[in-house]
Amino acid sequence: MIADIKKSAEEKMKKTTDTLKNDLGKIRTGRAHAGLLDHVMVDYYGTPTAINAVASVNLLDARTIGVTPWEKKLAPAIEKAIRDSDLGLNPSTMGETVRVPMPALTEERRKDLVKVVHKEGEGARVAVRNIRRDANNHLKDLLKQKKVAEDEERRAQDDVQKLTDRHIADIEKLLAAKEAELIAV
Repeated sequence: MIADIKKSAEEKMKKTTDTLKNDLGKIRTGRAHAGLLDHVMVDYYGTPTAINAVASVNLLDARTIGVTPWEKKLAPAIEKAIRDSDLGLNPSTMGETVRVPMPALTEERRKDLVKVVHKEGEGARVAVRNIRRDANNHLKDLLKQKKVAEDEERRAQDDVQKLTDRHIADIEKLLAAKEAELIAV
């Protein structure tokens, strides 16, 4: 039972860290990366479809993403979908390829994005701490039901705390890396 509680807590904490990593990946820096367009949907014969399902997405250079649709007539729809997305990008079509230049970030915008990163990180830390609290409550319930001894419960709580500390440290590393990426000109 204790092993199940610890395993469940670890899986949930890992999911929280992975979610934060994905969320931070969507925060735009001055550099281009192909994953930036992953959540943009294109109207493909009346069905919203992810861009990477109807086109190849690659980097043309450090600040430009190239989107080459598999069907030539999709280029205007892809351009419109990128322009209408919440990313603030201004694509242009050149032949068959939709070019998506990444605008340079102003100092003020960088500071705003750092605040967003910190807010995301705080949300992830709170989620990890809530998982710790839930796991500790389950352990206390087992103790009250006399299914485990006090020393086993105490050791399990220490293990859960070590898990929490490790995942909080991982979150801090992700935040520091993203902040450094945002501040770099």
